[in-house]
Amino acid sequence: MKVVVAYSGGLDTSVIVKWVKETYKADVICFCADVGQEEETAGLEEKAIKTGASKCYIEDLNEEFARDFIFPMMQANAIYEGTYLLGTSIARPLIGKRLVEIAKTEGADAICHGATGKGNDQVRFELAAYAFNPNIKIIAAWRDPDWHFKSRTEMIKYANENNIPITSTAAKPYSMDRNLLHISFEGGVLEDPWTPAPEGLSVMTRPLSEAADKAEDVTITFEKGIPVAVNGEKLSPANLMRKLNTIGSKHAVGRIDIVENRFVGMKSRGIYETPGGTILYHAHRGLESITMDKEVMFLRDSFIPDYARMVYNGFWFAPEREMLQAAITKSQEFVTGDVRVNLYKGNCYVTGRRSEYSLYDHEIASFEAEDVYNQKDAEGFIRLQSLRLRMLADSKQRRY
Repeated sequence: MKVVVAYSGGLDTSVIVKWVKETYKADVICFCADVGQEEETAGLEEKAIKTGASKCYIEDLNEEFARDFIFPMMQANAIYEGTYLLGTSIARPLIGKRLVEIAKTEGADAICHGATGKGNDQVRFELAAYAFNPNIKIIAAWRDPDWHFKSRTEMIKYANENNIPITSTAAKPYSMDRNLLHISFEGGVLEDPWTPAPEGLSVMTRPLSEAADKAEDVTITFEKGIPVAVNGEKLSPANLMRKLNTIGSKHAVGRIDIVENRFVGMKSRGIYETPGGTILYHAHRGLESITMDKEVMFLRDSFIPDYARMVYNGFWFAPEREMLQAAITKSQEFVTGDVRVNLYKGNCYVTGRRSEYSLYDHEIASFEAEDVYNQKDAEGFIRLQSLRLRMLADSKQRRY
């Protein structure tokens, strides 16, 4: 039997490689998608082989991830439950897709992931996999009847007893997931929603106490809702994300502490750092404010909760998400121009926006004297808008 394991080199997948090899008597092939983990991918191939894999793919998917997943989602201003910019959620469809493709290339019998049976990632990986191969065999370790671990503490003990190299410890048993868009921290002391997160729990942003003391202006250029340049410098999608992450980190931008509703029904507390994504979110909104028609914006905004829920729940490759994406892409037709944001002590403020497609008319909007807008016209407008309210009030007076 041959199994392709989604491999990160973390606690779960390191243990899973050995477990799959022993439990299924399988030839294990590891696949690590490089979607912006930075130094976390260093030495992974050697580690995977030492742990029991016969082969390890490490693929640089950064440009594809930013271009085909992050940026289309950003066009939608997708935000889950008002706070979460979907950093982990948006990476899973790409990883699931490549798992199936590698399994086909290798002639593998199954794919395997280490997502917990309590979480969202199991759904995201498997929905993506089934979208490309409806008959794929999936081994979900945490749901497998032969999986005997009940906690991360047990897994740490097992890894130490079997000389499996890991970075998790009993003192820091956090589950971490990093990519170009964000890093998440869950587990350990964070499972108590009243306990403040340790200040040292910081990777992609500086702690607020260490944020730069001087504010910084950053100008982002968009073409049809897609960011293409920072401070006048044209960058590839992945490099643009890296640039904004570096700038945002310096100013402690993009760190949130939230309790979210998982797809499976439970609530979960997490610390997320999304520096570049937070800057893009505010900048994109700023440009839309002068380039999008009022009713188009209202309609597109009405899509956001459903769109964000689709991404969060793993339905990236579902036809309903693709249908919405087509409408969202159309809405971005004139979202082209520059936005200036000011970063300071964890905050991101839009301070300027300009576009050749701007719908903002200074003469109409001005409070100064002008001839293009007859303010008396507002009287009839208000009378018509109030008609049903006046009729309702009149009815109440007659009844009471």
